[in-house]
Amino acid sequence: MKVVFNIRRGLPLLFWGALLFAPVGWADENPYVRTNCWATEVRSQIDTTPAVDEQDNVFFGTFDGKMWSLDAVGHRRWCFQARNEIRSSPAIADDGTVYFGSRDRKLYAIGADGTKKWEFLTGAWVDSSPAIGRDGTVYFGSWDTNFYALNPDGTLKWRFPTAGEVVSSPAISQAGRIHFGSHDQKFYALNPDGSKAWEFATGGPVISSPAVDQEGALYFTSVDGWFYALNPDGGLRWKLATGGMTEASPVIAADGTLYVGVTTNLWAITHEGRKLWQRRLNDLLNSSPLVLANGTIVFDGRWTQVACIAPDRTLAWYAGGDTTLAASPAVNSAGNIIIPFNFNFVGAIDVRVPLARSDWPKFRGNPRNTGRAPAP
Repeated sequence: MKVVFNIRRGLPLLFWGALLFAPVGWADENPYVRTNCWATEVRSQIDTTPAVDEQDNVFFGTFDGKMWSLDAVGHRRWCFQARNEIRSSPAIADDGTVYFGSRDRKLYAIGADGTKKWEFLTGAWVDSSPAIGRDGTVYFGSWDTNFYALNPDGTLKWRFPTAGEVVSSPAISQAGRIHFGSHDQKFYALNPDGSKAWEFATGGPVISSPAVDQEGALYFTSVDGWFYALNPDGGLRWKLATGGMTEASPVIAADGTLYVGVTTNLWAITHEGRKLWQRRLNDLLNSSPLVLANGTIVFDGRWTQVACIAPDRTLAWYAGGDTTLAASPAVNSAGNIIIPFNFNFVGAIDVRVPLARSDWPKFRGNPRNTGRAPAP
């Protein structure tokens, strides 16, 4: 096994700097190989998508129940210990509060300095990543089959019951409606007061998280093997058979193209529901892709590969190595791609291309992971 040392931090790095292999079938494309600009050892599995604040501080959770905060060059700022693993990606409020769920059945609010502000106990695991409304309300689901809305002080605002576990992370439209899926094979839209606006039945559990565009249209997948597009009133706009059963969630490019992982392929889908193309990674795509300002798409496989392709499917660059990827990538204001690697490390790839200015260019919609559509 080849070990690459990070010069800035002096830490052993078991991935990307001098790649161990190229994606199968891509070696003849002579791609540019990207190297890391920093890496930080955390010594635990990482299943969460990092959140990045306005100062490029990075926040992410780990299997051993820690919520980490690193600065823009990967130095540890603080580390908060929960009582069980964290699979809920953090969301950062306007005041710097960090919200996340844990498998200790709680939703946590952590101050910008790393101290606990409050915790809220549910009846089961909280894997759903929280969304933050414009008024500061925090929305999330739980394996106890309930969907919750909490006030910024941690008190219960309302609770909405479903007939199945809720692991889907909510998306908030410009109109303020909250959207999420459930294991009960339904997709829900709730009003800000907790009343049901509508529900849409699918043929299987909805475990992916929706993307929402400026018009209020919703896009999500179900394990029934279909990709769905719904109108703001809950009517079916179109559906596209994928045959895939992964939990990957879609993103939206600046031109309206939708990108989503389907088993081992990245699919490009038009706004009208027509499949444009697919690109194979030879790896499972459980995470969401990331759309950059130059139109390129970054996506990672479950086992060792990170790739970036142009809209014409040509390979821009790749990175990979002897470790396991488990979450969607993020990007900071400098255009560094923040990659959580499943064992031991979080690092940044020096790309220098910022996030696309689109309706929903990444998992949770924006760098702070608020799960909220941008203002008009």
